Amino acid sequence: MTSLDPVTLAVLNGRLVQVADEMDATLYRSAFNPIIAEAHDACHGLYHAETGATLVQGTSGLPIFVGAMAFAVKAVIDKVARDGGLEPGDTYIFNDPYDGGTHLNDFRLVRPLMRDGKVFVWLASVGHWLDVGGNVPGNFNAKATESFQEGFRVPPVKLVRGGVLQQDVIDILGANSRVPQSNWGDLNGQLNALDLGEKRLHALLDEYGDATIVAAMAQLSARAEALMRANIAALPDGTYSYDDFLDNDGVTDQPLRIALDLTVSGDRMVLDFSRSAPPCDGPLNIARSTTVACCYVALKHLFTDVPANAGCLAPIEFVIPDATLLGVKAPKPVGGYTETILRVIDTIFGAFAKAAPERANGSPFATINALSLAGWREHGRRWVMFCFFGGGLGGNPEGDGLNHGNNPISTATIPPIEILESLYPVMFTQWALRPDSGGPGAHRGGLGAIYEVEALAEGGAEVFLLGERGKYPPFGVNGGGKAALNRFVYDTDAGEASPPLVSKVTDVRIRQGKRARLETPGGGGFGDPAKRDPARVARDVRLGYVSRAAALAQYKVALRADGAVDADATAKARDVR
Repeated sequence: MTSLDPVTLAVLNGRLVQVADEMDATLYRSAFNPIIAEAHDACHGLYHAETGATLVQGTSGLPIFVGAMAFAVKAVIDKVARDGGLEPGDTYIFNDPYDGGTHLNDFRLVRPLMRDGKVFVWLASVGHWLDVGGNVPGNFNAKATESFQEGFRVPPVKLVRGGVLQQDVIDILGANSRVPQSNWGDLNGQLNALDLGEKRLHALLDEYGDATIVAAMAQLSARAEALMRANIAALPDGTYSYDDFLDNDGVTDQPLRIALDLTVSGDRMVLDFSRSAPPCDGPLNIARSTTVACCYVALKHLFTDVPANAGCLAPIEFVIPDATLLGVKAPKPVGGYTETILRVIDTIFGAFAKAAPERANGSPFATINALSLAGWREHGRRWVMFCFFGGGLGGNPEGDGLNHGNNPISTATIPPIEILESLYPVMFTQWALRPDSGGPGAHRGGLGAIYEVEALAEGGAEVFLLGERGKYPPFGVNGGGKAALNRFVYDTDAGEASPPLVSKVTDVRIRQGKRARLETPGGGGFGDPAKRDPARVARDVRLGYVSRAAALAQYKVALRADGAVDADATAKARDVR
C-alpha cells in the first residue's frame, strides 16, 4: 500500500472532510423542516465499501448519527449480498431503528460510489423528518409500548433504481405522514446532497488516483487507533463504575438504571453495561448499534485529539447484553432514544471522572426535552411543531460550563425563536436563562433556560413532551454540586399543572391564549464551590446567574447591599482562619 507523507495525508484528510461538509451544507440549505434547516439534525459521511466502517464524517453533522450510520451501511451491504443487482445510481432508503438506525424519524439514504464497476465507498445521508405517522404528531410518544405506535418502519429498499426515482416508494412515504410536503422537501435535499458528494468524490479520485485515496483512508484510520490506544494507556489500569438513572419509561413511574463498569487494561478498554435495567415497556429502549454509537461520541469528547473515524473504536470492547434496555430488538419502542443515549454518555463521563478526575467534566443537562405542539390551521391544514431545547453544560477543568448550550450528542443548534414563530401559530413569551440552575462549583455549571410558549391558533394546541432529568439531576464532579432539575408546567382553566410523570406528557391540550413552560437543567459543577473566587460569585449575582441566597448557601460568599463582596462575612462563612 502507498505510504503518504504527513503533509499529503493532511491535505487529503481536509479534502475528504470537505466532501462531507459540502453534503451537510447542501441539505441544511434546502431542507423544508427547521429541525434540519436550522437545527442541523442531520449528517453525512463516507463509509468502507466492505465493512461499512466510518471513514470520514462532516464537521457540522450530528456525531451520534455518524456512529450509528456504520451499522446502517452494513445493513445495506448485507442486503446487497443477499439480493444482488447493485447498479450505479442505486440509492437505498430506510429508518429501521433496530438495524443501524436510531428512531423512526431519522431517515437514512445510502448510495454506492462506483469505480470500475466496483463499490469504492458508500455515501450516506441521514436527517430527522418532522412526522412519520404513529399515534402522536412529531412521533415522540411517551406512552408508546411498541414501535407501531411511534410511526411507520421502513427496511432498506431501493428509492432510486439505476438512477430512476421509484414513485411507488415516494407515494408510500407521503401517505404515512401528517406533513408529507415537509418530508418531500427533506428527501430531495438528501438526494441532492448525495449527488454533490458523488460528484466531488469522483473529482478527487480523478485528481489523486484511487490507490492514493485508499491509502489515505487506511492511514487515517490507523492513526485514530494509535492515538486512542495511547490515550487509554495513559489512564491507570482498573475498573471504574458509575450508575445513573432515567426518571421513568413514560408508562410506569419507576426509575431505570443505566450502569457502566469501565475497565482499563493497558491500551484497551472494556465498556460493560450488563448491570443496566432490562428492556422497559415505554420508549426509552435503544438498539445495540445506538449504544455503540453514543459510546463513540462520549469517547471523542474525552479524547479530543483522536480523528473521527472507526479506528478509534478498535481498542474498545463493548458488553451490551440484549437482556438490557440498551440492546433491544423489534418491536420494543425506541422513540425516546435521545434521553437514554445521553444517560449512557453520562455514565461514561462519571466513570472517567474516577479514572482521571483532573480531566473530568460535570454532567451536561442531558435531556433534549422533545416538545411537540400540533393542531389544525384554517382550511383543514395540519401543523406540527417539534423542537428540542438547550440547557447548561458541566463545569470543567478549564472553566465554567456553557450557558444554554446543546447536548454532547451533537453539534446541532437550537432553532431560532423567529423561525418557529414564523412557521407555526405560536408565540414565545419567555426565552431566557434560568437563574440558579447551574451546579455550584469552583467552576460553575452552565445555566439552563426557561421557554414559555403560547398557543395562538383558534383551536389551541395538543402538547407532547418526552424529556428527562425531572427526578435525577445532572451530577457534579470533584466536589461540584448537582444542577437544577428539569421542570415542565402548562396552563389549564384551573391554573398551572405538572405532568404526573414529571418529564413526560401526552394527551394534553391547551386552549388559545394558554401557555406551556419548560425550565431546563443546568450542568453539574466542577470542584468545591467554597473555593470559587468570591469576585466571580459576585459577578454571577450581578448578572442574574446566581441568587444572593445561593451565593451564601452554596458558595459561602456574602455580599453587601451594593453587590460587592463582604470580605469579613465571606471569610467567616468559609471558616477562613
